[in-house]
Amino acid sequence: MSMILANVWKYRVGYRQFFIHNKQTQIQAMSSDRKRTGEGTNLNDDEGILKITIGDVKKLTKASKTPELVPIEYLNMTCNQEAMSHLRWMLQKDILGQDMFLIGKPGPLRRRLALAYLELTNKSVEFVSLSQDTTEADLKQRREIIGGTAKYINQSAVKAAIEGHVLILDGIEKAERNVLPILNNLLENREIHLEDGRFLVAPKTYDKLLQEHGLEHMMKWNLVRVSEDFFVIALGLPVPTYNGIPLDPPLRSRFQARHIMTPSYTNMLNDLIAEYPTAPKEKLENVLSCAYALASPESSELGLHDFPIENVPVVAKLIYNNPSVSPNSVLKRLYPYESFMNPDGKRSVNGILSSFCPENGDEPTNRRVASVRRPDNQNEAEVVLDNSKRFTVPSGNSTFINVAAVFPEFVDTGYQNAVLSDLALSHSAADICIIGPRGSGKTAIVNRFATTFHYDVETISLYQDLTARDLIQQRTTLPNGDTVWKYSPLVVAAIEGKLAILDGLHRLHLSTLSVLHRLIQDRDLQLHDGTRLLRSDRYDKLAKKLGVDVMDKSNIIRVHSAFRIIALAEPPGGTIPQWITPEVLNMFIFHELRPLSAVEELKIVQHLYPNSVKPMKRLVAVTKKLRESSDIYLNSLAPSLSTRQLLRISKRLDKYPDSDFYSIVNKACLSQFLPQLTKQILEKTLYSCSIQPISENVEDSSINCKYDDDYLTIGNTTIARYKTSASSKVPNILFYNLPQHLKQLELMLQDFVLGEHLLLVGNQGVGKNKLVDRFLQLVNRPREYIQLHRDTTVQSLTSQQTVIDGVLQIEDSPLVKAVKNGYVLVIDEADKAPAHVTCVLKNLVETGNMRLADGRQIISNSNIVNDDSMIVLHPDFRMIVLANRPGFPFLGNNLFSTLGDVFSCHIVDNPSRESETQLLKSYGPDVSVEVIDQVIAAFGDLRQLFDQNLVSYPYSTREAVNIIKHLQIYPQDTLLDAIRNVFDFDCYSKEAQEVITNVLNKHKLPIKLSPWAGPTQKKNLQITVEKESGLDVSSPKHGKVDEKNEPHVGGNTWAGGTGGRDTAGLGGKGGPYRLDAKHKVFQVSDAEKDAVPEHVKEAARQMGQKAYKERLKEIEMTEYDDKVYNEYSLPVKNQVQALRVILNSLQAKSQERQWVRHQTSGELDDSKLIEGVIGERSIYRKRGNVDPQIGAPQLKPKRLRFIVDVSGSMYRFNNYDGRLDRELEAVIMVMEALSGFEDKISYDIVGHSGETECLKFVDKSNPPTDNKRRLDVIKKMHAHTQFCMAGDNTLQSVIYAQKTLEAERTDFDEAIIILLSDANLSRYNIRPDRLAAALNLSKDVQSFAIFIGSLGDQADMLTKSLPAGKSFVCMDLKNIPQIIQQIFMSSIMSVF
Repeated sequence: MSMILANVWKYRVGYRQFFIHNKQTQIQAMSSDRKRTGEGTNLNDDEGILKITIGDVKKLTKASKTPELVPIEYLNMTCNQEAMSHLRWMLQKDILGQDMFLIGKPGPLRRRLALAYLELTNKSVEFVSLSQDTTEADLKQRREIIGGTAKYINQSAVKAAIEGHVLILDGIEKAERNVLPILNNLLENREIHLEDGRFLVAPKTYDKLLQEHGLEHMMKWNLVRVSEDFFVIALGLPVPTYNGIPLDPPLRSRFQARHIMTPSYTNMLNDLIAEYPTAPKEKLENVLSCAYALASPESSELGLHDFPIENVPVVAKLIYNNPSVSPNSVLKRLYPYESFMNPDGKRSVNGILSSFCPENGDEPTNRRVASVRRPDNQNEAEVVLDNSKRFTVPSGNSTFINVAAVFPEFVDTGYQNAVLSDLALSHSAADICIIGPRGSGKTAIVNRFATTFHYDVETISLYQDLTARDLIQQRTTLPNGDTVWKYSPLVVAAIEGKLAILDGLHRLHLSTLSVLHRLIQDRDLQLHDGTRLLRSDRYDKLAKKLGVDVMDKSNIIRVHSAFRIIALAEPPGGTIPQWITPEVLNMFIFHELRPLSAVEELKIVQHLYPNSVKPMKRLVAVTKKLRESSDIYLNSLAPSLSTRQLLRISKRLDKYPDSDFYSIVNKACLSQFLPQLTKQILEKTLYSCSIQPISENVEDSSINCKYDDDYLTIGNTTIARYKTSASSKVPNILFYNLPQHLKQLELMLQDFVLGEHLLLVGNQGVGKNKLVDRFLQLVNRPREYIQLHRDTTVQSLTSQQTVIDGVLQIEDSPLVKAVKNGYVLVIDEADKAPAHVTCVLKNLVETGNMRLADGRQIISNSNIVNDDSMIVLHPDFRMIVLANRPGFPFLGNNLFSTLGDVFSCHIVDNPSRESETQLLKSYGPDVSVEVIDQVIAAFGDLRQLFDQNLVSYPYSTREAVNIIKHLQIYPQDTLLDAIRNVFDFDCYSKEAQEVITNVLNKHKLPIKLSPWAGPTQKKNLQITVEKESGLDVSSPKHGKVDEKNEPHVGGNTWAGGTGGRDTAGLGGKGGPYRLDAKHKVFQVSDAEKDAVPEHVKEAARQMGQKAYKERLKEIEMTEYDDKVYNEYSLPVKNQVQALRVILNSLQAKSQERQWVRHQTSGELDDSKLIEGVIGERSIYRKRGNVDPQIGAPQLKPKRLRFIVDVSGSMYRFNNYDGRLDRELEAVIMVMEALSGFEDKISYDIVGHSGETECLKFVDKSNPPTDNKRRLDVIKKMHAHTQFCMAGDNTLQSVIYAQKTLEAERTDFDEAIIILLSDANLSRYNIRPDRLAAALNLSKDVQSFAIFIGSLGDQADMLTKSLPAGKSFVCMDLKNIPQIIQQIFMSSIMSVF
């Protein structure tokens, strides 16, 4: 049966016949007849009445009064048999007056069907893209200041209801729960109360009241009629299949649902052949077959992402434009599975691809764009590839055409030429997303793309708290105080035909990104102020019918035909969440960008910095090992040596060939702050590539600093001093020239000469601020200073907004002031700010361009016409960023992972012993050398203990300086009193007390850290305050229990009291033991405690022992058991404490509260100043515990299996080297350290011996929670070693553990195996290569081996045969706990 839409006239323009297909259809002919009016016609034939027929369903409908708001050019996108069926259903619901809900998989089909229906029935549309930022005001009424008066402006829902438009709500699942229910009454009864006092009434009710009471009363009552033509079409995804908020039941009940399935294979193939008749049919069939296989239910069961079937026409266009393109290649552009799938998923996809679209070598690796020809004054260009294929692409308006002139440092490589060729083809069809690791050249390739295709660029730096509103429009005020909306950079790019770069797509909240679906997929967009953007051909067609004046009056703007979007993102993994969702897959064509190969990087180095090629060959070899390593620790270092970083190092070596190469590489990797295990692996890799430290005496006193009015010389580096009139902004500080600091200043000076921005990283108190101030003082550079914190926002970083007399005033932030005037911007505590805030600096450093939160733009090209909205970047502008070291104990945001390779990094460490001695002598010239040496020696030991994770605080030079300052000014005070000023922080930490006391005593500083030990008592003090109870003690007792648990102070009656006597409590005297009832403690004096008679003290001790024995009995543990347990527990208590301190700190960080926006009370949200002026209520924010987003992936624990050797040899050789005792200590350490963290780390302990490969000692579902159960574990281990049969199952145990943990991998974030064994494997014919293969059996499981016994050099030889970082030799068996601790430190950090 022919499907013809014929003889349809709307606005005197006819629709063409658009579909003739499928004789088997059961849907009848669909037609629409317009009944003309004229002389002699009756009323039924009035002008504007349309008759719509789809099959057996018919409806009369009126022509829209606002034809410019009727969708256009959607019917020809959707009309096939499947679409006809959906349109027929929608016509039925329209006749019944029921609101509709189109539900289905992600993609544009549901939206296009809804718009096609409105086009067919000639209805105007109000379109709302919902997000987490949508508020009540966005749907009902928003207040604006017009002519100095606040007025309510109807928004889409109200406007549609009153004017009879159709309201489309797109993304129902993305709106917060409390937003959409405000529409319930409008949906159900067509009634709603408005903020301006009016009340919308259903048409029948209004008409009845009007007839009864008249128009005057209706206006007096503020009643407004809802049009009978109004209805709602909601578009949403099924939740919980997809992420989002489930439908509120009352809201759901008000809709009629229709499942919109993806098009069938047959319909899709027929449509593609009709659209692209010259494209190779076989390729189209192969692509389509593969796509539908990936989208099948079977693929979903394998856990694969939905394949974006609705994007397949884009692939067909690519094949049409270049028939020689590989189907495999174009499918990967729709489905970049290499970037987001696990190994199993990749294997599954590869299997499907090889079945339908095998790689056949169609595409040469050296493909490139041969030429790009653009006719004058046209926004199209003809691309000619090297295979002579030609196609047309959009082209911008820029006049730049010479890549070499624009980017003189850009060096062509074969790979980048191929990428540009692929991007050109994708550019002909759709918007693009480039995925690549940090520093892989994304920005460089995009700049070349923009220049090649004559584009001006608008870069939009994306960040986590960017709202959907700010992405498309921003609110501000006119000079008279009226509120207005101004276009965002993205909308400006759309209107002017620029290339919009969405930089950092992986950081943007997915709900925010959804507001762009319609712009990207259909080039249409409705803005917050009612302005509508329309695709160029749709606009041109409407303007031809209605006139440009009508379009302007209705605020309809043409989207430029050359407008394109390129998004830049890093692949998911590590700290980057899974952002490639089924919705995102439907938005772009994806290109996965790999880092340049070693050969390509060396080619660039050779071209740009030929003098550095020789050393860079070694570094490129290191980088290659890191990138290709299957070891997670080595691989995690690869981004630190990105191509960008390698070029920076090359640039330095080229200019300063005598630089310490080893030191430069370690600074680039921040190796000093890496976990010990990762640091050792890096060191081993560097040595293997002949990158070793050079002997250089940084304490050489010959390094000096000289300067006059014109020049500065530090060491061998000389620079002209800056001439400035802003001398008040140049720091002027007291600074002592230490050789180590002078060397640091020289390195910073060299980077300034090279044009670099600086990043200084170090512990607290090492002198970062002092160094920067001294540096700026020496070079005579004025500075602007800004200190970041956890509440710093992008807006506050770039501008400071205030409202004065109702007008929004923008005050430049220190950043903007520095940019304008060429100052140095010093950004302190950068690691304290959210990572997405500091990320906005990346584009400024890379390109010199940056869009500010207030809409202004920093530009590096002064030739561009300058106005108030543009700020020219001063050529002298520089940034110096200061940050604390990453990781524990600072626990700041991972600044280095996002910005590390765009800055030149300098590690600032505590001064060496010689430099620190010189420094302290400068601050305390009258303090004895002996005292200074004591302080320096003690602090040196404490810093080493911090590096070993045995103390939790990195004692710095700042504390040492403060001690010496005190002694210099107050020489009458003792050294012990002065050092207590530093260490009193630690007097309440039992573990820290012992460690610190031992170190200080070692250096003849006999201090006792205790809450009860105060400073040395001074003579002749005039005030003494001491509490005396005035009562004596009698005999110890528990005391009465107060069931109300009220606080009791003093006395000797109640248990749990404070400051009393005889009873169990806190802060008193004579009681048997401590008892904390959680009340404020009132402390009796030490003197009064000391006055307690000995017989009372003895009675208290006995009562305490009795309670202790009762506790042992409670857990069925004898005193002997407790003694045995302590023999194994006490030797590792420091390691246990160190791990628990770190775990507790990380857990505390993970539970920090977040800002909750859109509140009616709290702190004023700076981004809502305008809303506050006009009287909106939800303009505040407050700190709160934010629940995970509904549907968000659950944070999974890590999985640890500890494999212990319980073979007979452990028992047999224990008396020889104590190996079994040390192993039992290690097991105790694991169980005690992980107690209480089972939700973060799920662990079990199994043993291997001659009898078994897996003897379970601790089950992951029931780890031991008290000392008795832990003792039982090590007792069982000891017994098994004594009575088991001879033999070895080491290899089998590792393989079994690998397979077991691999099967559990979906339940855990990461799996780790730690094997304890002796090195005498050859006795059981176990070769090293077999053990290595077992350790690397699964990529999903990290395995480590610790060898605790060896004959001769067996262990060393075995370690050399195993992968780097996978094995440890522990001949001193006391080091087993430390080794396990290193493994933990390298792996567990990311779980929090």
